Amino acid sequence: MCSIKVLQEGYCRPKSDQSFVADCSVTLVTCEIGLILVDTSGPWNAKAIASAIENAGFKLCDIKLVVGTHGHSDHIGNLNLFPTAKFIVGFDIFEGNVYESFDFKKDLAEYKITDSVTVIPTPGHTNHDVSVVVKNTELGTVVVAGDLFENENDIQNPNDWQSLSESIQLQEVNRQKVLAIADYIVPGHGKMFKVVRHP
Repeated sequence: MCSIKVLQEGYCRPKSDQSFVADCSVTLVTCEIGLILVDTSGPWNAKAIASAIENAGFKLCDIKLVVGTHGHSDHIGNLNLFPTAKFIVGFDIFEGNVYESFDFKKDLAEYKITDSVTVIPTPGHTNHDVSVVVKNTELGTVVVAGDLFENENDIQNPNDWQSLSESIQLQEVNRQKVLAIADYIVPGHGKMFKVVRHP
């Protein structure tokens, strides 16, 4: 059985001067290989992320794999906290300075971590986004989706994600793919939500 713990709920809030404050969801996955951290928050938040991991009962060195769903600073700002981990950042897979050969661009490519955990390509927000699919949890299948979904509200308000998308058409295809397989989704900038399917 795998487990999911959202260490930090992502947010994005507009300010009166048309700027905004934002940081991503940070999720801890416990599975057969140990601990996987999905997204690391921004560099301004390193102490809080380290504390959240410690408060969950772990050390930074316990993290075996770090997945950055894409290369924006609020998602990969603390990779340096995990020098002994393996990394998947967008379409790059590496450990230390050794890069693994894997082509996420192939049709239906998925990178298998365990029988329960896979990393799938879900580009659109950027051209190299990935999502982490975690099966066999108490909630069913949970997809940690990065900014494929900004938050639950963007299903009803598509401008919330479309205004930030490098490829609206591609992102929509991948959103539908994830909605078809997930029982719950951890979005990039909001609380985890249940996928509602209408008969």
